[in-house]
Amino acid sequence: MPGPPLPRLALTVGDPAGIGPEVVLRALASADRPDTAVIVYGPMTSLLDRARRFGLSPPQDLRARVVDIALTDPIALGRVSAAAGRAAAQAVLRAVEDVKAGRVDAIVTAPLNKTSLAAAGYPWPGHTELLAEASGSADVCMMFVGGGLRVALLTIHRSLRSVPDALTGSEVRRIVRLVHRELPRLGAASRRIALCGLNPHAGEAGLLGREEIEVLSPAVDALRKEGIEVSGPFPADTLFVRASRGEFDAVIAAYHDQALIPVKLAGFGHAVNVTLGLPFVRTSVDHGTGFDIVEKGVAEGGSLVEAMKMAAALARRAA
Repeated sequence: MPGPPLPRLALTVGDPAGIGPEVVLRALASADRPDTAVIVYGPMTSLLDRARRFGLSPPQDLRARVVDIALTDPIALGRVSAAAGRAAAQAVLRAVEDVKAGRVDAIVTAPLNKTSLAAAGYPWPGHTELLAEASGSADVCMMFVGGGLRVALLTIHRSLRSVPDALTGSEVRRIVRLVHRELPRLGAASRRIALCGLNPHAGEAGLLGREEIEVLSPAVDALRKEGIEVSGPFPADTLFVRASRGEFDAVIAAYHDQALIPVKLAGFGHAVNVTLGLPFVRTSVDHGTGFDIVEKGVAEGGSLVEAMKMAAALARRAA
C-alpha cells in the first residue's frame, strides 16, 4: 500500500545580498537533503549569479522550480538595500499565499536582513512577525531545536531595555501553553517545560530584580494548576546544562540571546528555527545573512538541510 505523498517544500532564498542564494544552492545539491519536491522563491538572477561566482551546479530544472521574485533595483552583495529587503519579503509573502492555497505543504526560509526589510518600508522586525501577520495568527512563538535542546522565546526582536516590561503573566502563560501543545509534534516523549529567570540567579529572592517574584513565579503556579508540567523560574546559567542532560523537554527563555547563545554553542550549523502556532509548517536556519562572508564562497548549507528535513517530517505528521 503506497504511503502518503511526499510533502512539497517552499524554499525562500532570504536576502539576495546575503548568503541565502548560496546556501539554497548548496542545500539543493546536498545528498543529505530530504527526497521531496522543492519550489524556490526568490530572484532567479541572484541564484544564477551565485552559481557562476562559486562554481556551484544548480539543478538542471532550476528555472522550472523557481518562483522568480524580480529585483526592483540593482543590489550590492553584503550591503543593506531596500531592493533586497523588498525581494526577501515578497518571496515569503508569495510562499505564504501558496501554502494557504495548498500548492505547497511547508515553508523553509533562508535568512533575511532586518535592516533591509525596514529600508523597504516593512514594519516586521523578522520572519516570525511577518508570518504571523500574513497568516492571521496571533498565537505564535519562535523555538530553536538543536544540540539536544528545544528553546522557545518569551520575547524576540526587541532591545534588552524593553524586555522586562514585555514580560507579562499573560504572555508567559500563552507561550508555555503553546509549547506544551506543540511538543509532541516536535518528537518529545514528554512535556516537561522549564522557565528561565530574567535576572542573574533568577533574581536572588528579589535582591537582583523582582520579575521572578512578581511575574514569572505566579504564571508558573497558575499553569501548574491547569495540569501543565512547568517549573521555574530557574537561573539561566545552569538551566541549559540541566536541559541538555535530559531533565527537561523544552526551555522557555526570557529574551533573544538568552535562548540563542546556548543553542548555537551546542548545535550551530545544524539547529533549526521553527515557528510554533502557525496554520502551516515553517522552519528556518540558525544563522543570519552573513554579509561578511557573502563573497568568499564559504557559506554552508547544513542548517538549511536540517530545516528542510524538519519541515518535511512535520508536514508528513500533519498530513
